[in-house]
Amino acid sequence: MNWSDSNHSDNVAIPLRLVVNGGSLPDFDLTAIRNEQVAQCSKLAVLHLPCMALAAVAIIADNVAKQPIWLLACYATVVIGALALRFFFQEKRRAGWIYGSPWFAPSEFLLGGVTALVIAAPLLWFAAQGDSQAVSNGWIILVAMMTVYGFGSAPIPILFCSIMVLVGLISASSLGLTGNWPGAVSALLFTGVSICAILHVGRDSIRFAIMRHKANERGETVSLLLREFEDASADWLWQVDPNRRVVRASPRFAHAAGMEPDAIEGVGFLQLLAGEQWDKGKMDPALHEVANHLNRRESFAGKFVPFNREDGQRWWEISASPYLDATGKFAGFRGVGSDVTAQRAAAERISHLARFDGLTGLPNRVYLNETIAGALEQAVTWRRRCAFMMIDLDRFKTVNDTLGHPIGDRLLAQVAARLNQMCDENVISGRLGGDEFGIVIRAIESIEAVERLGNRIIEYLSRPYDIDQHTMHVGASLGYAIGPSDSTTVEALTRNADLAMYRAKSNGGGCISGYEPSLHDQASERREIEIELRSALAKNEFQLVYQPVVFSNGTVDGFEALLRWNNNKLGNVSPVRFIPVAEDTRLIGPIGEWVLQTACREAANWPESAKVAVNVSAEQLSSPSFVGTVVKALSHSGLAPSRLELEVTESVFLREVSGAMATLDQIRALGVKLVLDDFGTGYSSLGYLRMGQFSTIKVDRSFVQGVLAGVRESIAIIRAVVALADSLEMSTTAEGVESQEEADAIIALGCKKLQGYHFGRPMPAEDARAILSPAIKQGKSRVA
Repeated sequence: MNWSDSNHSDNVAIPLRLVVNGGSLPDFDLTAIRNEQVAQCSKLAVLHLPCMALAAVAIIADNVAKQPIWLLACYATVVIGALALRFFFQEKRRAGWIYGSPWFAPSEFLLGGVTALVIAAPLLWFAAQGDSQAVSNGWIILVAMMTVYGFGSAPIPILFCSIMVLVGLISASSLGLTGNWPGAVSALLFTGVSICAILHVGRDSIRFAIMRHKANERGETVSLLLREFEDASADWLWQVDPNRRVVRASPRFAHAAGMEPDAIEGVGFLQLLAGEQWDKGKMDPALHEVANHLNRRESFAGKFVPFNREDGQRWWEISASPYLDATGKFAGFRGVGSDVTAQRAAAERISHLARFDGLTGLPNRVYLNETIAGALEQAVTWRRRCAFMMIDLDRFKTVNDTLGHPIGDRLLAQVAARLNQMCDENVISGRLGGDEFGIVIRAIESIEAVERLGNRIIEYLSRPYDIDQHTMHVGASLGYAIGPSDSTTVEALTRNADLAMYRAKSNGGGCISGYEPSLHDQASERREIEIELRSALAKNEFQLVYQPVVFSNGTVDGFEALLRWNNNKLGNVSPVRFIPVAEDTRLIGPIGEWVLQTACREAANWPESAKVAVNVSAEQLSSPSFVGTVVKALSHSGLAPSRLELEVTESVFLREVSGAMATLDQIRALGVKLVLDDFGTGYSSLGYLRMGQFSTIKVDRSFVQGVLAGVRESIAIIRAVVALADSLEMSTTAEGVESQEEADAIIALGCKKLQGYHFGRPMPAEDARAILSPAIKQGKSRVA
């Protein structure tokens, strides 16, 4: 027989010794349960002695005509004595009865055995006399007695077993002695079944008592926790009846509502939350959702609802579950709530920081992407068009580098303010990062309207900015893409607008450019050039060619070193295509270093009167190591510094005035000559000539062509440049001379040196040395 039960809810195993003789469990104190069982048996003890006495009386009555009176009288006397003895010990031990003590089971078995022997002994006498009827009747009487006795002994099975064992054995023996073997077997079976049944009842009694005690403990724990929760937590408990009216309002709940507990009692819960809006028939959507849960009598958790208190709107987080009364009928809702106004404000602040730029207050990239997505969706749904603009500030780096980042940040804030003034519900501006801004136009009338807005933005952003007595001028380059015609996704539309903006900057900045599919091809080509350019030096794909620069009398003054790139995949790539890529990807540094070293080594083989000119980009001048690169090229080649000319364009000064001038000063201190290239092409300033102390000014070929065509402006500009150079003790070089007529016209205007196809195309180093070879013998050099 398995005397343990591991399948009930509390998983408590009840061993046999615990049922028979008490004992204890390792994780549960049974003292209280034992006391309850003893008290229960004490109440049922009134059944024990009377049922025994009635059994003895029934046996006497059944045999009064068969047995001598004296024998029956003696039997009655012994029974009375045994019952009196049992009553005596029961009363004596009632107060100190310890169920489970070591002596309890033996003493109970001894006392029960004596009682059983006295009650059942007549059956043996009847059997000895061969009176089978008396034995059978006696057994029936004892069965009835033990049934009643077992009912009163169920909480403590040992009380029943101590008597039932001996009664069963005596009855079975008596029935057997009279030849009633079926009756004897039945008596033994009944005894065994009764003992097993009472033990199982005892086990269940203990188990149920344990479960009840644990449930009570849990209830007390929950009550204690709820009391502690109410006392120590910032949250509160709330309860409503089936009509959704507040009941049992706790002081903390009333305090959160700004009311007294009596005033809040009986008020409709939704009415309490809605406040004045309740009378207007308006409720927040969150309250409607809570109302639906209440109507459907279903649990809900973590609902954020507004609460309009007299001192302002608050936000509560509430959870609740329906509960039933003792009859199983729906009794309302019980829940918990907390004031999360501060937490919600903090969350909204975090959300704002995550979606808005901290410096300018404009929406950030995340917000703009969401806005673009919404605009595209609406455009597709309503069959209209939207647009996205990308704006990049021109010359902003100069402000940061010359005036510092704090001034640059304040400039960005003013740019944002100007953009914000041009926005409305249909036009949303934001900052993408750095000096890049974006504008979403949810619905556009036409492409022309987009370009008009773009031009207004460029014009407005290009106006002067005054910050801390500094007047700054920055421009803007703008590119746009139209959705959904140019793209139906946020990523693609943004990329297309970026490509258009890049083209606007490539066109000189300060202009607007729309997206065209060909820009993808240009971007792909640019990407391919970048990939191949990164390995061009290692593959020895670069080559220098040299174009002569001559004096007006035809004598060679030197050569300008020009870079060429022949790639196995791309073929001959024009410098116009790969130099901007090299500058943007910062590959111009190592490439420029190679050009300097190669040109200086070649020029070291020329006559001492021949110079070599090398073009230098703004990216190279911005590098702190550039001066060291020049020194290294001169020292390794042995070329005299006065024979090296570095050509720079005016754009250098627009990007980084102080840095460029500091680098040029160090180069000039080495003895290297400086040449201002492409003078007059758009950024000319006499201040650059004064600051740079150039040795030569190169006049752009567009003016040379204008002279031969008789353009008065070109003739006037060249005359002015020549006069300016003479006054500053500088030389002038005219670029792009392609005919003798152009050469004669330029010489007539006073230019001292000329360069162009008329005097020689860019040539390999061997051809340049061949031109210079007569000078080695004759002491002079002329173009053949």
